[in-house]
Amino acid sequence: MKSKLAYCLIALACAGCAPIGPDYERPALADMPDNWKTLPGANPAMWKEAAPADDLPKTKWWIAYDDATLDELITQSLTNNFTLQASIARLDQAAAQSDARGAALFPTITAGAVGTRTLTSANRPGTTYDTINYQTVQNEFRPVAQMSYEIDWLGKVRRDVEAARNTAEQAVADTENVKLLLSAQVASSYFLLRQYDEEIRVLTIVVGLQEKLRTIIEKRYAEGAAGRTELSQQSALTETTGAQLEILKSQRNLQENLLATLTGTPAASFKIASGRLPTSMPAFPVSLPSSLLERRPDIAAAERAMVAANAQIGVAKAAFFPSLLVAPAFIGSDSTGVTTLLNTPSLIWAIGLSATQTIFDAGRTSANYRFAKAGYSLTLANYKQSILVAIQETQDAMSNLQQYDRARVKQDDGVKNYNKAYQTSLIRYEAGLDNAQTLALIQQTQLNALRVKWQIHGNQFLANVALIKALGGGWDGMPKAPAPRMPTDEEIFGPARGGD
Repeated sequence: MKSKLAYCLIALACAGCAPIGPDYERPALADMPDNWKTLPGANPAMWKEAAPADDLPKTKWWIAYDDATLDELITQSLTNNFTLQASIARLDQAAAQSDARGAALFPTITAGAVGTRTLTSANRPGTTYDTINYQTVQNEFRPVAQMSYEIDWLGKVRRDVEAARNTAEQAVADTENVKLLLSAQVASSYFLLRQYDEEIRVLTIVVGLQEKLRTIIEKRYAEGAAGRTELSQQSALTETTGAQLEILKSQRNLQENLLATLTGTPAASFKIASGRLPTSMPAFPVSLPSSLLERRPDIAAAERAMVAANAQIGVAKAAFFPSLLVAPAFIGSDSTGVTTLLNTPSLIWAIGLSATQTIFDAGRTSANYRFAKAGYSLTLANYKQSILVAIQETQDAMSNLQQYDRARVKQDDGVKNYNKAYQTSLIRYEAGLDNAQTLALIQQTQLNALRVKWQIHGNQFLANVALIKALGGGWDGMPKAPAPRMPTDEEIFGPARGGD
């Protein structure tokens, strides 16, 4: 009884020791900027301070665009995408591995039973020459419960469990990052597809106007009022614009096929009807650079990998010291008959403590320790790099939004002036004051301006998505900017003119 008590006290005392190896501390980042760069004259309300945290629930940030098709596509991708399903499977593996490592904190108990009936030879050797042996049949019944337990006197097992737990948490963050990247990729591809829809719509209208103008020139050419050069120039302009239209349709098909793959659907059976860019441009609040440490799932994953690597240093360091194991430890009974199996004289038990220490391993233990320390340095570098990338991505998205907003205002003014010039030239052409070449040049310039207008508007949405991705996803209370009114076709091209 005293020996049992001593063993228990040793185990409890050792379990209360601080784990071997360094305790994790988040590394200081002295170069973290205090705020973001903004352009002179930028709207300060666009970059208001936010205070999100990694443990806050992520909301469906894409619903801020008020686009039912986008909502359906992202919801479908989060359900059917196979890359995400693979990430979830890795998460399940990491969680199971963490549970398996945690089981080492408790003893392992096994139970078994042996029943034998043995015939002993009469001709077996005896202990003395004058001993007479007899052939006998003997029964033996032995039920036994065994226990083995490694005393964690250095905290090696606890460090190993700590590493496994943080690896599982890293897998959780990795899965959240896959969800964020997937939803952002779907949104970006969808907005690019809608940008192509806008450009296709514009070019289709322009091609119709140019074909109508070519018809007018053909009639004038037949009457001798127009030359071959005018007709050839207008025909060339119409055909080249038609070629641009076909290229846009091809680019749209590529985005549609990409969306099919992202949503787990075969591209051959996937179709998205033509539509418009959303009418609202959400203004997401931007947190301070230091908040990215708590916000982005990739940074959270990098830090948890660093915690796990730090714990592995303790595991490797424990190999320099003896390991203590409670073994053998068993209790049972041994009897030749079932009826006496549970009698006190049949009781058997044993308990022991073994200690092992490596004397020589040709430097393997030292190499493993250096490997663990280098592993931590690796994860530390990855962690710092992920922060720099996060800051760069956020700064890029913010700068792009500001620049595209300025470019859109200027391009809108330019398009209005080109539209006025086109309408004036068209009136003068119908009155015989301008020739077809002048009108064609103005049309070509107007076409380019209109396409750039929609390209800038589409890029605004892409930069908007890039910003929310850089910030680590959505959160409650995200405001939306007033929805800009989309111009009508007549506002873009003016009243239809140039009839037969």
